[in-house]
Amino acid sequence: MLTKKSYAKVNIFLKIMGKRDNYHELSSRFVRVHSLFDIVSFKKESCTEFTLEGNFGCETKKNTIYKAYLLLKDISAKVEEYFKNHKVIVDKKIPEFAGLGGGSSNAATFMLMVNEECNLGLSKDDLCEIAVKIGADVPFFVYEYDSANVSGIGEKIEKFEEEILDIEVVTPAIMCNTGEIFSAFRDKFYSEFKECEAIKLYKLKSTEILKEHSISEANDLYKPAKSIYKELEKYEKKDWFFSGSGSSFFRINNGKK
Repeated sequence: MLTKKSYAKVNIFLKIMGKRDNYHELSSRFVRVHSLFDIVSFKKESCTEFTLEGNFGCETKKNTIYKAYLLLKDISAKVEEYFKNHKVIVDKKIPEFAGLGGGSSNAATFMLMVNEECNLGLSKDDLCEIAVKIGADVPFFVYEYDSANVSGIGEKIEKFEEEILDIEVVTPAIMCNTGEIFSAFRDKFYSEFKECEAIKLYKLKSTEILKEHSISEANDLYKPAKSIYKELEKYEKKDWFFSGSGSSFFRINNGKK
């Protein structure tokens, strides 16, 4: 059985730069969480249709892995043929609706595995062009960087060299709705971050960024999230920060992992 780890991520900072069509352009630092991952497996089994097993909060046809499958099978008939003889199993450990990119990570991991197993010969850049059609966070996971500066709607990824961070994550049992949080941001908290300020952040190590910023300064979505989900405030502690649109909080433990 072929298996691969599908890691979570946190946003060290997340700033809104403006809007493009229906998407918000952002400036962010994504960092891989080495201690938190799902495991994606391809198990040999005769299947009459694409088969996906795992403890997901949505039906198969809405799953990011299934969306990735549809796009890849349009590229090569080998993909559809392969999944007549294999099923996909995901051992879920990354909480959903938590700002940790679990679904995006699963899709990217699946794409990397299919590319190898079916000998599609696609480069990471090729896969990224497909990934952005699935979700804004998927390209980051395709490149498999430990740390990266991310911009645009998530499709511009630049590797950032820094030590691997030991990240601790806490996810309250609060299902944050990303769409509602962005609406609250637009209605009550909207401000565009200047590109010159983003460039400054891109040059700093993640530990330096967090040392210099509060939870709401680091993440533009924290105040709007808290305005909707007031119980988030109970989890606000010194040196803890907010990932994506939540509901996860994280901190960096001292020393290298």
